[in-house]
Amino acid sequence: MDMPDAAPDLVDTVRPSDTPPLGFREFVAMIAALMALTALGIDSMLPALPAIGASLGVAADNERQFVITVFLIGFGLAQLVHGPLADRYGRKPVLGIALAAYVVANIVAAFSGSFVLLLVARFAGGVAVAGSRVVTVALVRDCYSGRAMARVMSLAMIVFMAAPIVAPLLGQAILLVGDWRAIFWGIALMSVITLTWFWRRMPETQRVEDRQPFSVARLMQGWRLTLTDRMSLGYTVASVGLLGGLYGFINSIQQIVFDTFKRPDLFVPVFASTAGAMAIANLLNSRIVMKIGTRRISHSALVGLTLIAGTHLAITWSGHENLWTFVLLQSLMMACFGLATSNFGAMAMEKMGHIAGTASSVQGFVTVVLGALLGALIGQSYNGTTVPLYLGFFIAGIFALGVVALAERGRLFRPI
Repeated sequence: MDMPDAAPDLVDTVRPSDTPPLGFREFVAMIAALMALTALGIDSMLPALPAIGASLGVAADNERQFVITVFLIGFGLAQLVHGPLADRYGRKPVLGIALAAYVVANIVAAFSGSFVLLLVARFAGGVAVAGSRVVTVALVRDCYSGRAMARVMSLAMIVFMAAPIVAPLLGQAILLVGDWRAIFWGIALMSVITLTWFWRRMPETQRVEDRQPFSVARLMQGWRLTLTDRMSLGYTVASVGLLGGLYGFINSIQQIVFDTFKRPDLFVPVFASTAGAMAIANLLNSRIVMKIGTRRISHSALVGLTLIAGTHLAITWSGHENLWTFVLLQSLMMACFGLATSNFGAMAMEKMGHIAGTASSVQGFVTVVLGALLGALIGQSYNGTTVPLYLGFFIAGIFALGVVALAERGRLFRPI
C-alpha cells in the first residue's frame, strides 16, 4: 500500500495557507452547515418512517429502512463525480449546482405518490448532496493540513452534530402539525438558505493555476494515488467498518426504541444523547489534538469503541440489557466513534493536497457506499433485539483496528 512515484504534474506542490478566506468562526460555521445538510437529510426522516410506510403502503417494517439506504448509496456513488469536477472547475460552482439540485430532489420527494418515486427522489438527493461532502473537505484542505485540519474538522463537527440532535426533534415537531411531506419542504428551505449564504460569502479557495485538467488518464492516476498511498487507503478502509456500524445504528434505531424497548415517546432524547456524545467528543478532540496528536487519540478511541461494543454485546446476550444501559453504552461508543473518525479523515487526506477534490471523492465513495451496504446488512438483520447491531459494531471495531495496524506497520499510538 505504499505510495508510488507521482507523475511530475501530480506532485503535491499545493500548500495550505492556514488562513481561511473568511473569519475563522464563520468559516467553521459554514463548513458545519454544509455538512449538516446531509445529516438533516438522514436523521429528520427517522421519526417519519412509520408514517411514510403507512402512507405509501410499505408492509414490512425493515423495508422502510430503504428510505435511508438509497440516500446513502446515492451519496457515496456521486462523490466520484463531484471530486474531479471540483478539481477541474473550482469548489464554488460545483457546490452551488449540487445544492440547487438537492433543493429540487427534496421537492420531488415531497410530491411523491409512491414508495418507488420516493426512493428515486431520495437517491437523487443523495447524489446531489454528495457535493457538499466532497467540496467541504476540499475547502478545508485548501486552507489547512495535518493537526490543524483535524482541529477545524472537529470544530465543524461540533456544530454539525447539532443536526442529529435537532433533526429528529424537527421531524417529530413537523409531524405534530403536518405530514411527512412537510419534512422534505423543510429540508429544501434550509438548503436554499445555506446555498445563499455560501454563494454570497465564500470565495473560491482553489487557485486557477492549481486546477487539474479533466481527462480519463489523470482521473485514473488520481484514483490510483489515493488508493495506493498507505495512509489514505488504510484509514479509508478502517472508516468503512466504523461507518458500517453507524449506518446500521441509524437504520435500526427507530425500531429498537419503538419495538425493542417499547418507548416511542423517548425516541428523540435517546437519539439526541448519542449525537450529543459525539459532539462532546469532537469538542474534546479540537482542544487536545494539537498537543496529543491524531494517532494517539484515534487509536485509543478505536480500542475503546471495540471494547464497549463487546461489553454491550455480552450484556445483551446475558439478558440484562435495558433502555438505560443501551443509552449509556451507545453514547460512550459514539464518543469513541467521533474521536476516531474525525482524525481518520485528516490522516487519510494528509498527502492528498494536490488532488484534494479527487481524493476526497474516492475516499468518500469507498467509505459511504461500502459503509451503507454494511449498515443495510446490519439493519436488515434486526430481529427485535440489539444483538445484530452490537455484533456488527464489535466486528467492525476489530476489523478497523487490524487495518490501522497494517497501515501503521504495527506501530500504533505514535505521537507523529
